[in-house]
Amino acid sequence: MTETPKKRGRLFYKFLFVFLVVSLVPLGIFGYYLVNLGQRTLNSAISRDQEALAVGFSDTVYSYITSFRNVLFDAAHVQDLSTMDAAKQNSFINHIMQLHAPFLELSVINSAGVETVRVCRFGHDDERRDFSSDALFNKVMKTGEFVGGLEKYMGSYPAITIGVQVVDPASNKGVGVLLAKMSLTGLSSILKTGFPEATHTQAAVIDSNGFLIAHSNPKEIYKQEAKLPDAILKVLLQNDAKTGGGEIPLDTGERVLGAFAEVENLGWLVYIQRSVSEAYKASDEMLNRTWRMMLLVTVFVLFLGYAVSLVITQPIRSLREAAKKLGEGDFDYLPDLHMPNDEIGELAHTFMQMSESLKIKTAELMSAKEEQERLNHSLENRVEARTRELKSAQDELIKKERLAAIGQMASVVGHEIRNPLAVINNSIYYIKSKANSAATASSVPVDPKIAKHISIIESEIRQANSIIDEILGFARTRELNPKLTHLNSYMEEMLMSFPFPPHIELVRQLAPENPTVNIDTDEMAQALRNLIKNGIEVMPEPGKMHVRTEMAGNMVRIDVEDAGPGIPKETLEKIFAPFFTTKARGTGLGLAVVKKVVDRHKGRVEVTSSLGKGTCFRLFIPLAQGAPNK
Repeated sequence: MTETPKKRGRLFYKFLFVFLVVSLVPLGIFGYYLVNLGQRTLNSAISRDQEALAVGFSDTVYSYITSFRNVLFDAAHVQDLSTMDAAKQNSFINHIMQLHAPFLELSVINSAGVETVRVCRFGHDDERRDFSSDALFNKVMKTGEFVGGLEKYMGSYPAITIGVQVVDPASNKGVGVLLAKMSLTGLSSILKTGFPEATHTQAAVIDSNGFLIAHSNPKEIYKQEAKLPDAILKVLLQNDAKTGGGEIPLDTGERVLGAFAEVENLGWLVYIQRSVSEAYKASDEMLNRTWRMMLLVTVFVLFLGYAVSLVITQPIRSLREAAKKLGEGDFDYLPDLHMPNDEIGELAHTFMQMSESLKIKTAELMSAKEEQERLNHSLENRVEARTRELKSAQDELIKKERLAAIGQMASVVGHEIRNPLAVINNSIYYIKSKANSAATASSVPVDPKIAKHISIIESEIRQANSIIDEILGFARTRELNPKLTHLNSYMEEMLMSFPFPPHIELVRQLAPENPTVNIDTDEMAQALRNLIKNGIEVMPEPGKMHVRTEMAGNMVRIDVEDAGPGIPKETLEKIFAPFFTTKARGTGLGLAVVKKVVDRHKGRVEVTSSLGKGTCFRLFIPLAQGAPNK
């Protein structure tokens, strides 16, 4: 079996860490500062150069537009145009179109705003236009010249409109307007020459709305709605500075180094961009070389620190293994410690003495712990038993106090209500007698409505007395008066005296053993009558009611089963609670009385119910001890 290699301790790595900190941290901080300073300086210089390049090209764009404006300005002061002779003007305009290819269209407009000559490079149009109400014409006549915004000539060529005032050389007064549409594709050619694809640099000229005027890739300007990416336009159009530059993150996740400069008097922007990786390639290479050198130095220091740390930590590692065994509770198999005659050796000797002392103390503590656990367990059991007894006694006391209070209240309320009910009942009897006497004397029968309302009052009096009886029966707690009773005879007598309605069929199934029970016959009769009464009330349609008695070990079971609609599960748990009822009229004490009577006889009540099929109440009553069954 091979021995598991021993792991290096934390002290070993601490020594390594100290060597690294002492040797590498100052070098790393100084090197990092120099590299970052050099990188920032180089990157800043690259950004400034690109910004200067943008400024230079903005001057080029301005000079390009200005040169053609000057051509128009010189032509507008020639006598051939100011004479407003159409033939001379046409010849002169054609000569200009031949000399200057960027002009796509030239028009001469007289002072009345009527076009006298129009020459187009593509196609021919003899129709003369009226510019008298045109804002461009009026502005040129007022200010002397105008340079318009970007437009797509024939839906394809980017172009601008330039207008200059035609001046009579003799009077030096404006006599019309020379209007030109000038193609800007030449600017794209200039940008392509200045920024070929091999340089990984793109340049563009945009107007104040962000549309492309020129691009180093001429294909871009012919696109529909030709624009730079939104991320770039957001930076350029929201910037009020004349020039600027910096890194711009694109929506694709790429970062570019951009620079811009405004074209004088035109409101255009020259924009130049390079990918950050290309722009900062030199500074990144310098940074990579520095880090490689730092890595070589780190490896060397790590190797040197490893050798020194190993010599120092070897004795401490053996002591650590012994401490680990001791921590696991293994006092009998501690390793032999061969330590040098120095401070570490003294530490090992002290450690062995401590382990012997700890072994003795641990044995004593374990014994005391076991004894304490045994006593705690015994105490917990006794406390738990006493707590249950106390809770049971407290619940019983609360129940008795509550019943006593309810009984006292019920007695007072019953007495106070029954007296008015007796007076009402006597009054109704008197009214009824008088009505019958009057009807007999006059041979006129009693008014049916009066007889009906007298009957309703009598019914409500009986209902009120019944409710008072229920409340008093539940609230009063009297001593039980048990006596030995043969259950079958008792059940037969009770069922015969109960008024079952005609639509209810009673089915008796009495135990053949005729068990003997020790019960309070009055209270038990009240409980059974409550169950039978409830069953009849939930069976408005014809049906069967089953009353059974069966032996159940040392108890007898009395079943009262109806064929009603059943009791929902959520209601079943509450039916024995006092004053809980689902009926429109009722006290909710019927089943509470049943539960109370059975509990007083040391029995129990069970109920099962199926929705749509019916409900069965089972009363379990103890058999009389030593009494024979008949």
